Amino acid sequence: MGNDPNKPNFSNVQSGSETTAPVPPKADFNNVQSGVTSTAPLAEPAAPATYTVARGDSLSKIAKKVLGNANRWREIFDANRDQIDNPDLIQPGQVLKLPADTASKA
Repeated sequence: MGNDPNKPNFSNVQSGSETTAPVPPKADFNNVQSGVTSTAPLAEPAAPATYTVARGDSLSKIAKKVLGNANRWREIFDANRDQIDNPDLIQPGQVLKLPADTASKA
């Protein structure tokens, strides 16, 4: 296994840290504090959504139109217990409060 002219000669290769780049210091986050500030104005609470009863309306028709499902009529009835005793007796012109989750849909 002497000196084979077809094999590369690595006999002069040196190892060591002379050729490595210096290690940068690690970031120090000891003085970081959390907090939130904003210049945006505070949002006003949304006014409750309402629906004015039209001639021929029923709670289920209103629920279908406003809530997308006629079976949700009881939610409207429950939100208006102060002015509706019988869900079958609503009057044109009557202003009904809508459930809170419909304020953006109405």
